[in-house]
Parts: sequence; structure tokens; C-alpha cells
Amino acid sequence: MNRDHCLIEREGHILIVTLNRPEAKNALSSGMLAGMYRAWRMLDNDPELRVAILTGRGDVFCAGADLKSMGAGETDDEFMQLMSEVPDIHWQALLRHNRPLKPIITAVEGYAVAGGTEILQGTDIRVAAEDAVFGVTEARRGLFPLGGSSVRLRRQIPYTLAAEILLTGRHVSAQEALRFGLVGRLAPKGQALAEAKKIAAQICENGPLSIRALMQMLREVDESYSEVDALAKELEVGSPIFGTRDAREGMKAFAEKRKPVYTGE
Repeated sequence: MNRDHCLIEREGHILIVTLNRPEAKNALSSGMLAGMYRAWRMLDNDPELRVAILTGRGDVFCAGADLKSMGAGETDDEFMQLMSEVPDIHWQALLRHNRPLKPIITAVEGYAVAGGTEILQGTDIRVAAEDAVFGVTEARRGLFPLGGSSVRLRRQIPYTLAAEILLTGRHVSAQEALRFGLVGRLAPKGQALAEAKKIAAQICENGPLSIRALMQMLREVDESYSEVDALAKELEVGSPIFGTRDAREGMKAFAEKRKPVYTGE
């Protein structure tokens, strides 16, 4: 299991997770999955970390599963041992479930297809280079997108477009992805990570308790809630924030026309 296939770095309050297998178009490997799993648990458990950025090294974000290895029936004993301890480690790595209660920003350069687009749907803010390409192409290979696309894609973009993407397996340009709402903004080629870092820095300037409460609402309250129940949950989650030291600091800093200094208390 090659641990270098996923690089985990810290820049202040930001965790940067880089898929690092450019020679294989950042196709998913056991080392990559194990690294992503560790990164998401680190993000959740370290109070100094406030946001993560997921990106890929080179000119491809992620080409999905390594079909050559899968077709050859290759196995990784070390990863299988990890799976015996955490049976769903691969699904947690791909953000299918157990997503961190902190925001994850995706910075996409080049192709993000199959598993690359599936990971994307588990993240919160998405930046793509103007030449990025997306797609859920499993049906073209006689496979099925088990990373959540058959459920999430239709909830994140219009149904008929989701159906077309899933059933035809066609590629989607960055401009289409922006228009559909699959990504939130475009950046010039080579600048997706820099743009993502700007967004991350803005998040880090805000109250960490506020961000955590907002993330709890984004993670837990979806369209299955009635409006009445969702608004009741909002009061339950949001009201305690007003009694925190950070809330008092934010209001005081506003009155004093200075930047607030938040402590997460």
C-alpha cells in the first residue's frame, strides 16, 4: 500500500489533501483511499483544523477506480487488514458517509470522471479549472457508481440532467457543470487550488463554532425534513451560538472596527 498516493499537509487552519498518482491519472488506489480516510478523521478530530481542500497532483483530478488493477484481480493485504478493522473505510474515504463536520473544498484540474465526480458530490464548495471535465461513466464499462451518484446527483442538479449523465456516461464540460450547479465557480487553468485557498482563508476568518453549527445543519437537515421541523432544528443548533465567547468577540470587534480574534469558545 503506497502511502505517498495521498499527501496530507497543513497550512495554518487548512488541511490540504492531494491525490498523488499523476502517472495513473490519480486513479484510486488502496494507499489513496487509506490516506483520504485518515485525512477526514484528522479534520474532524483536530480543533485547530477548520477546513480542508481536496485536489489532485498534475493535470488530472481523479480518473476514478483503477480498472486495470480491478480487472487483474489485484489485492492489497495491508489494505485488507485495514478493512477488517474499518469495513467501510473505502466509503468513508470517498465521502459516501461519515463526512466531517467541517467544510471540504474541491479544487479540480482536468478530468474528474467516475470516482472523481463521485468524490466531488461529497464535498461542500467546488472550484474547477475552465478546462475541467466531469462525468459518471460507470455504465459505459458495465459497472455501477456505488460512490453515491445514483442518489446524490439528482439532488444536486436537475433530475433530467442527472439522468442523462448517469445513463449515457457522457462527459460534462466545466461550463456545463457550472451551469448545472455541480460546481460553484471556475478558475483559469492551473489556478483551481489557488482559488480554493482563497475561499478556505475566508472560512478560517469566521467563527469556528458558527461554521461547525452551519455544517451540522448542512449535513443533517435535507429535503426529507418538513420546513417546520427544519426550522425547529435550526433554532436548536443555532441559538446556543449567541451565548458563546466568540459571538461576543464578533460583536465587539464590529463595534471597534477591527478583525475579530476567535478562540472557538
